[in-house]
Parts: sequence; structure tokens; C-alpha cells
Amino acid sequence: FLQDPTYPHHGLITLAHCTAPRRMDGKNLERTIIQTHFESDYGAAPKVEMRIGQEVTVIDPDFGNKRWIGFKGKVLENPALDICRAQVDVSIEGDWKLLAQEMHGFHWMLAYGDHLRETGYALRKMGVGWLNLSTGAVIEA
Repeated sequence: FLQDPTYPHHGLITLAHCTAPRRMDGKNLERTIIQTHFESDYGAAPKVEMRIGQEVTVIDPDFGNKRWIGFKGKVLENPALDICRAQVDVSIEGDWKLLAQEMHGFHWMLAYGDHLRETGYALRKMGVGWLNLSTGAVIEA
């Protein structure tokens, strides 16, 4: 799920975009409501409701490929705020205040499951630094 983050607060973050995949696990269709695109109030946009309690991995890439940030969390809620249609509140497993200081970029990625180890491995092979907020591990490029 490619999405835009809001500002982390109280150990959670709201992530949203006006598009999202319905098969977040690669197999099963998630419940979806079709609404208009938020900013234009035109066309059709899916509000995909992600599984409450589902473990997820969230990745914050940086434009310069210097250091990416990642953390695990759980889907807490599918709110209906006045922002992009597909919305999810995710708990942050790790130092959310450090995330608030270090976050960058505006298109983050979310996937069902725990993929932090594999992501750190791939980034190391590419020469990109990695801050794993859930374990505290830092890999310098």
C-alpha cells in the first residue's frame, strides 16, 4: 500500500492515499467502499478497509537513498477522516518520537506481515542505510 503519512503521535500514525490494493495479503479481497477522490470530489477511489489487528511493516524511503526507516506495527482502525480515502491507523512498534524526528519523504509503503529483516538485507546490498525502529538496529551505507 503506497501511502502518505501523517505526523506520528501517541505511538500511532495514520497512513492514507486515494488508492490501495484490495488483496493486501496477495489472495483475499479486503472490504472496499467506492467513494470520490478526496481532493477533487470527482471520479472513483477505493476506501480499502484493512484487517484490524493485522501485523504490518511500514517503510519510509528517502529521496536520496541515504537511509530508509522501517517499523512493525498493527492495524488499529480504518478511520474516516477528511483526508485521502484509503486510511489506516497503525501502531508504531518502536520509538515513535524518533520516527517523528527522522521521518522524510511523502510516499511510504505498507505491507501485511513482518518484512523488516529482508528489507534491511536488501538495502545493505544496495548500499543504502537502514534504521529499523522496531529493533533499534542501524545500518550505515
